[in-house]
Amino acid sequence: MSTAPADRGVDRRAFLARTSALATASAVGGIVGLPAVASAAGDSRTSAVPAGRYNPALAVPNAYVKPRPEAVADPTELTVAEAAWLIRAGKLTPQQLVEAYLARISTNEPTYQAFNLVLADQAVKAARAMAKKPHRGALHGIPLAIKDNYYTAGVPTTASSYLFADFRPPYDATAVTRLVTGGGAIVLGKTQMGPLATTRATTPSGVVTTVNAWTPTNAGTDPGGSSTGTATAVAGRLATSGTGTQTGGSITAPSNAQNLTGLKPTMGRVSLHGIIPLSYTRDHPGPLARDAKDAAIMLTAMAGEDPADPRSQGLPEVPKLIDAATPAYQGGKLKLRWKTRIGVLPGFTAGASETALARQAYLAKLAAITGATIVDVPLPDEWELLTGTAFNNVRLPERTEPFLPYLRTDLRGFGVSVTGWLQGALLGGSEFITGQRAKLLLMERVLDQLFADCDVVVQTGPVPFDILGLPEIAFPIGFTGAGLPIGTILGGLPYGEDRLLSVAAAYQAVTDWHLRRPADPPATPAAARGAAPAGLRLTAEEVAQLSQ
Repeated sequence: MSTAPADRGVDRRAFLARTSALATASAVGGIVGLPAVASAAGDSRTSAVPAGRYNPALAVPNAYVKPRPEAVADPTELTVAEAAWLIRAGKLTPQQLVEAYLARISTNEPTYQAFNLVLADQAVKAARAMAKKPHRGALHGIPLAIKDNYYTAGVPTTASSYLFADFRPPYDATAVTRLVTGGGAIVLGKTQMGPLATTRATTPSGVVTTVNAWTPTNAGTDPGGSSTGTATAVAGRLATSGTGTQTGGSITAPSNAQNLTGLKPTMGRVSLHGIIPLSYTRDHPGPLARDAKDAAIMLTAMAGEDPADPRSQGLPEVPKLIDAATPAYQGGKLKLRWKTRIGVLPGFTAGASETALARQAYLAKLAAITGATIVDVPLPDEWELLTGTAFNNVRLPERTEPFLPYLRTDLRGFGVSVTGWLQGALLGGSEFITGQRAKLLLMERVLDQLFADCDVVVQTGPVPFDILGLPEIAFPIGFTGAGLPIGTILGGLPYGEDRLLSVAAAYQAVTDWHLRRPADPPATPAAARGAAPAGLRLTAEEVAQLSQ
């Protein structure tokens, strides 16, 4: 494998052609072969680790990190890489780690309400089994939180929806198989989410469930998008790491809101097989983790070609993500693994707000790292038009189409989010086609204009990278005076997850924001356990607005 970052070897025109074909596939159905993304060297793909087979990339030396002294006393404080170091050294067993998390869940879950279902007995049994098996790598015996739209065989998978209230899938999602069978991870439970992945976590009727781990007594604080439960579980130390999905910011937003490092990969890098759909061209499975190294470990396990998902086929090889997320040094001085031009959009640091000041300090830290160059980049032509609601809403028919039989029989199954699903059914064919053309024009301008002078670009939100299927990484850069996390997002070129991880890892090597954890919530009286936070319900109008 080349030592150059993956984005250097991707033919941008080939990626644009693939995006065009994917837009067509969304209109005619998923049984469509997509063109391979050729590399500059001419290869379109390399062999992938089958979903159910051990992944040797999880056992590379850089996947293990000697634990910080302050983390050894409490196993739930350990990162994945630190816990992996202790488990491999025989100083911590998977069962001890699982039971430490279950103890915190027993105490704090009534307040956090991060889980739809906790699989305590199953997790302890799996941990005992893992202790008897040969070590499989950095995820061996690591307890994870799985978003409740990922299939888990025989275990309820509800997507927080009336439609799937009784659904027990017969098999695991490919990403779950890769984590558990291929990596040796343990599923602690299924996490709360927005109904069918449309809003922050609520019941199907709109009653808010999961709170932000940083303000557990104030349910009104936004905990991020639909991967709320996973974010709160990881931030509140109820799981070591976890999975989410992003269609409109649901990995990056909760990561920024809860001081996590979330990685939304390039479209197709992780199979969507066995995940309840929202949008054929915009759904992205990915990890929510505590730092860049953990995100790299998780994505290494989750990524790869899947015969069951055409979107995952014909892609460039998964790069050495764990190595990329390991800080590089030269002569004892930190440097970026690859020289990287970091593009800054107009207005990113404008003003004197706490967020603006945090962004200014963040860019100054990056600029001081050898190999980093901060460059101002202009917005592409017609940016506001092409990223605005008029064209952004073309995703609505994609999410409505698989559920048309339900819409025709019983609208009550969609609960409070029904308005958004009806919008997709009512959007005209001409609007959909025009929107798809606009997306391709936007992609071309992002690749040719936005990335003309930079390798990664700072963002204030997920748009348009989740629209276009380009990779993003979210990570913390500070706190407000009220103690709430401030995060940022970096967007990259196609299949450039390794470069994004390298920049985030270097920044985290010279800052400690990612090491800060929220205080434990106050004890919940036994009589109140299991009750939803009082007085907070999303209306149909609020749900429709949030799901935009």
